[in-house]
Amino acid sequence: MVKTYLSREAYEKFKVELKNLKSVKRMQISRDLEYARSLGDLKENAEYNAAKDAQGMNEKKIYDIEMKLSTAELIDDLNISKDEIRIGAKIKLLDLDDKEECEYKLVGADESNPSEGFISVNSPIGRALLGHKRDDELDIKIPAGVLKYKVLDISR
Repeated sequence: MVKTYLSREAYEKFKVELKNLKSVKRMQISRDLEYARSLGDLKENAEYNAAKDAQGMNEKKIYDIEMKLSTAELIDDLNISKDEIRIGAKIKLLDLDDKEECEYKLVGADESNPSEGFISVNSPIGRALLGHKRDDELDIKIPAGVLKYKVLDISR
């Protein structure tokens, strides 16, 4: 079974979301279905069809979150080396082209948010960073070209 890497914070957010989907959202959809049935003929009932679609999407989301939680490995609990880039590591890089420093945290796909510095280990940049050490220089091929970085620091 494939592991889902999550921070403790993301794990807790998924648990809260799951609880909401199972209780609050299911109850709302149930009320919507009951109201739509009261309108009569279900064959041509747009409200009923919309409520059934919402029910299906909600159940799919519940299933997806349950699968993520059941296969979750918490990044916070991993023994992350400060000598080598691994999932959960914070990395300080020097862009060798424009000489600017940038910082990223390597996370699982569910927490990826590049604009906030969270890079998925499944992304081209994340995959290229894995296994590198302090002072390594690397060329990362991305669709827009090649990024040239030097690893300045690795922390937790």
